[in-house]
Amino acid sequence: MFLGSYEPSFDPISKRVALPKKIRDYLATSEIILSYGFERCILGFDTKAFEKESTKQLSAVLSDRAARGSRRFFFSSARAISVDSQGRIVIPGDLLNWAQIKKPVVIGAGDHFEIWDKSNWRREKHNLAK
Repeated sequence: MFLGSYEPSFDPISKRVALPKKIRDYLATSEIILSYGFERCILGFDTKAFEKESTKQLSAVLSDRAARGSRRFFFSSARAISVDSQGRIVIPGDLLNWAQIKKPVVIGAGDHFEIWDKSNWRREKHNLAK
């Protein structure tokens, strides 16, 4: 299970983030899937968790407009990303722009992890505490 909150090193020029060791320890493979997340974050899945979430998305009735929208949002931005031997990933520019990341925070969210901009995550936490 992905747990905790971390402020990893980040190179904005190369778009490279060092995934925290505690997050890497839960990865089943050296490949992850990144996708647009809700509330302007990036969702990160190991391949097994992505398959489970994909099954949920695909089980929704195709004739339902909301289900189609959810599928489009989820799958259209999904990318397979390699994790290098030092635990770093390169985040595609469109995902960085979507999440407005200047200084990343990686949080565990149970079956997946999320990458947020630090100031956006602070606001989101504040809203959750209300």
